[in-house]
Amino acid sequence: MNPSRAIRTPDQRLRVFVSSTLKELAPERKAARTAIERLHLAPVMFELGARPHPPRELYRSYLEQSDVFVGLYGDRYGWVAPGEEVSGLADEYLLSSPAMPKLIYIRESTSREPRLTELLDRIRSDDSASFKYFSDPRELRGLLEADLAILLAERFDQSRVEPLAVPPPAASAVVDSDDAVILPAPLTELIGREMELHSLDGMLRGGTVRLLTLTGPGGIGKSRLAIAAAARVRDAFDGGVRFVDFSAVHDPALIPSTLARALGVRDIGDTPLMEKLTIALRARRMLLILDNFEQIVEGATTLVQLLTAAPGLTLVVTSRILLRVSVEHSFPVGPLALPPAGAGMAPENVVRVPAVTLFLERAHAVKPDFEVTPANVAAVVGICTALDGVPLALELAAAKIRVLSPAAILERLDRLLPFLGGGARDLPARQQTLRRTIEWSTQMLGEDEKELLAAIGVFDGGFSLEAIEAIWDPAGRSDTLGILGALVDNSLVRQQDRGSRSYFWVLATVRAYAIEQLQSSGTLAELRERHARYFLELGVQAEAELEGPKQREWMMRLTDDWANIRAAEQYFLELEDGDRAAQFTWALYIFWWVGGHHGEVRGWMESLLASGVPLADLSRAVALYWTYAITFWQDPDGQVLPGLLESADLFRRAGDPPGEALTRISLALALLAAREPDPIGAAEHLESSLEIFRQADDTWGEAMALVTLGRVALLQQNVQGALERFHNSLTLARTLRDELSEAIALHHLGWAQLLLGALPAAQESFDESLSLSLHASHDEGIAYGLEGMVATSASSGDVERAGRLLGAAERLREQSGLYNAPSFSFHQQWVAQILASEGAPLFEQARAAGRTLSARAAAEEALRLPVTNTPERSLY
Repeated sequence: MNPSRAIRTPDQRLRVFVSSTLKELAPERKAARTAIERLHLAPVMFELGARPHPPRELYRSYLEQSDVFVGLYGDRYGWVAPGEEVSGLADEYLLSSPAMPKLIYIRESTSREPRLTELLDRIRSDDSASFKYFSDPRELRGLLEADLAILLAERFDQSRVEPLAVPPPAASAVVDSDDAVILPAPLTELIGREMELHSLDGMLRGGTVRLLTLTGPGGIGKSRLAIAAAARVRDAFDGGVRFVDFSAVHDPALIPSTLARALGVRDIGDTPLMEKLTIALRARRMLLILDNFEQIVEGATTLVQLLTAAPGLTLVVTSRILLRVSVEHSFPVGPLALPPAGAGMAPENVVRVPAVTLFLERAHAVKPDFEVTPANVAAVVGICTALDGVPLALELAAAKIRVLSPAAILERLDRLLPFLGGGARDLPARQQTLRRTIEWSTQMLGEDEKELLAAIGVFDGGFSLEAIEAIWDPAGRSDTLGILGALVDNSLVRQQDRGSRSYFWVLATVRAYAIEQLQSSGTLAELRERHARYFLELGVQAEAELEGPKQREWMMRLTDDWANIRAAEQYFLELEDGDRAAQFTWALYIFWWVGGHHGEVRGWMESLLASGVPLADLSRAVALYWTYAITFWQDPDGQVLPGLLESADLFRRAGDPPGEALTRISLALALLAAREPDPIGAAEHLESSLEIFRQADDTWGEAMALVTLGRVALLQQNVQGALERFHNSLTLARTLRDELSEAIALHHLGWAQLLLGALPAAQESFDESLSLSLHASHDEGIAYGLEGMVATSASSGDVERAGRLLGAAERLREQSGLYNAPSFSFHQQWVAQILASEGAPLFEQARAAGRTLSARAAAEEALRLPVTNTPERSLY
């Protein structure tokens, strides 16, 4: 199947197709979906489709794009459509590829329909199918999860590349095992760039070129070429390959934080971010693709600093202009080759020319039966020549094939292009070509479509359907989805599926054009206000959802919108609207914490306090909290305690009890971290915090206060008292169904159990905590879990395993920037005992080996799970 013509599945990760009757096995389908998602795979299920296609066409297309077949069978054979000989259920199995692994699960029954019995007899004779019986959905979930893990370990080679839904700029990502390679996965073939790829391959593998800048006008294909080159040389970079999109970054000061986010380095405000990046990169042979860098070339010295500190680092930058630094090597990217002037016009020869090949490929996406013929070949060549072989311009023109013939497109190009562009005359010729092609494309749109395209310019990064509806048409008078679909059809907007949600984005060149339209119409200020207001309201909505069973779902959603969230906060700061700026940061407290964005939030609030802008009591309380709470252990000027005391007092005066209670937890931690710790004073603040949370009916805060009270009890050597606090916190977390709170409580519980000598119970608590953290892709939780298991391994006499897990935990903390903040772990006393024993050499050898493990591989080893090469979507 041509991927450009496929009905895309709801997710672009490794796909598991689930076949069964729908209503009869609804509970079983839900259990299967849970098992698949727990392994970070993509369930491909009919009910997730929501596509305007006939059912049989839909499931057949989905099946063709899937990697694993899972069949669930109960009593019913399923409906046989008119004109068909078999049911959809049987059709799905019969159409599955013989090479596709098949996992078959049959519900125990005594009343199966005869035709289903016949189908199951056929399946049993299939050597490629594994089948098992189950009694209920819970048993099915356990069987499927275990079988998929084993299957992945056995059947999928580490070199297999699978797509994964990752934030912009592309719809999916190429991911190698252990997330060593994360690149946007283009949905179409790269055309006409073999010579460039060969040259780039030699430059990147040689080791002497460490900063390579691909230059050229917008739409020329720099990003696409860079991604293809990186995928080609990934085997030469054992430290990994990453793609970093800078299209939404307009301030060079944000270069470190953008790199940190792409690399999973947490900015928790404890250490300068450049220092963390240096530590994360210094021992790795790694390739980074830095895309759309032209608007921040003034920050190129930051790249030079990183290259100097990390000798194994190589950078490929895409930019319309050179960076102008001494280590830079330039690689100009030109247009696609055009048919030679005066060449024969035979269609079979013309279609092999790269520019024509690309035009034809994109035309097929909107009109599958379109071909180059003797009758239209001259017009097709004329279109490609008029557009200078610029790939994006060719794509925009090809999108018109649905409604115009090649001759009609060429006629309009010849008539309109010379007169469009206005102020673009000072741009390079090919940049003028692209800009004029964009404008030509918009001339053929309706007024609503033009207005919507302009409104899209207000977004940084991508956007959801809900966001554009709220910002462009808040009154709900227009068919936003239909109008947006027209822009997608015209290749001006790109669309992807993020789980069950649709997400959209535009290329930087189209966004620049959209911003021009907003500026010329005088509506930019209004749209920016609507944009900021929408994301503020989204943050308020997210506040409660982040403390319950939808926590992971909301973290994904907010991570998708990170660039827009940052833009909204910066808008409030630009307006000196301190109250909304503070409100926004407070609503997203858990997002900043789990995502490791505390350092950036602290910078915003410090600047707000320093600005002298009048603030309401609540806003000042929030700003003081962010300024002092996140670095409570660093207090050279003695300002943390006074600052937090003022914050708590302001929260109380403003009528925000949970805010006061949370600040008192930070006060307690600051007292414990002081040069002369004050556990009694800390306990008083914590008891006060606990009581305030309870009176406010804030279960999440109560669980956090109990955990911290348990810490104090452990410091006072009251292990039994700590155990009780941790148990109570765990009970509350499970009531909320908050995985993060549950993982925190379980981790602390494990230490209390281990200190009381209950090794099996401690192992179970650490296992469960690590599993939850792994599911949430929460690096800090994974590090804590590995450290807990260092202690349990040492306690059980497994020195080698203890060493491997410690090495992996150390590597994870260094590469995620979590090495310098206070941690709650007692594993060092077990490590000290091993280092003082005769097992020290074996331990150190294993420790070095453990430093080669990824976080996922180490966690799976610790949990004694089969090590899969399953990519995970990093949320944070």
